[in-house]
Amino acid sequence: MGSSEELMMQDFEFIDSCMKKVVNGNSISLEEAERLISTNNVIKLADCANFITKKFNEESVDVESLINAKSGNCPEDCSFCAQSTFYETGITKYPLLPDKTIIEKAREAEIHGAASFCLVCAYREPSENDFEKICRVIEKLRKEVQLDINVSLGFMTQERAQRLKSLGVKRYNHNLETSESFFSKICKTHDFSDRIKTARIVKSAGLELCCGGIIGMGETTRQRIELAFSISSLEPDEVPINILIPRKGTPKQLDNCSIHPIDIISTIAVWRFIMPRTILKIAGGREIYFSDGGKLALQAGANGIITGGYLTTNGNAPNKDIQMIQGIGLNTRIH
Repeated sequence: MGSSEELMMQDFEFIDSCMKKVVNGNSISLEEAERLISTNNVIKLADCANFITKKFNEESVDVESLINAKSGNCPEDCSFCAQSTFYETGITKYPLLPDKTIIEKAREAEIHGAASFCLVCAYREPSENDFEKICRVIEKLRKEVQLDINVSLGFMTQERAQRLKSLGVKRYNHNLETSESFFSKICKTHDFSDRIKTARIVKSAGLELCCGGIIGMGETTRQRIELAFSISSLEPDEVPINILIPRKGTPKQLDNCSIHPIDIISTIAVWRFIMPRTILKIAGGREIYFSDGGKLALQAGANGIITGGYLTTNGNAPNKDIQMIQGIGLNTRIH
């Protein structure tokens, strides 16, 4: 056996040993995760991540739909975001949508097979008036649809988080976005610890936590791993992995960042090794980076998708996504 074959076999055995470690209830180290994400044996890595997913999760895909319920005019300077007031991006901006519009979108999501519906608003934090309006529409949604109701409203206080919990909100989304060591490169108006604080408030209020990030913003592979470990320490119930789509007018468009689909698959797979039990949701960017719409990602550790579109970006039609999921022998999570 040649030296290259020996190295390949050693790599194969290392991936297998890490998988067994996770399956037996133990955690991999940051150094092991770094070696995993650097492997050339991506097929083996993806297969093992898929095995871990099936070991700890049902063989179904969590399908979520969302609504951009308040667009633009966000006072934060996140360099990837088309909704920031710092950049001229040409998006349609509007205040909090009427209850009727939000409810109609939720009904549509339910008809198309979504299991959950997330109400997303571009705030640092909602005004008192808007927060009361949001609470009112949540009460109506709980009566009108059988979907899980999730929200993403920016920074939270303990009192507001508890209020949302009392109204029947299931999950609160607050992404860390990137690793602590890279965070200052993407945002100056708040810091990493602010995001950690809200994530912990959400958990302490009894809400499920949805907490993920964006890859492909110019971070190193080690920083992608650091982000995963930071997220894992918060014990999230759901982790969305977004892939940067450079938006016109934002600094990240000028940075000309890019990421290869193979690196995306490796990241998803290693995040599964780090977080074996969570819903690992492939989100924004999957339709652009994967010609199969995310089929490969759902066989490499992911077990959730967002369908129908994102905040300022279109997505796949829900029926197309449902067909894709069923085509690889998986089910959608149904209430």
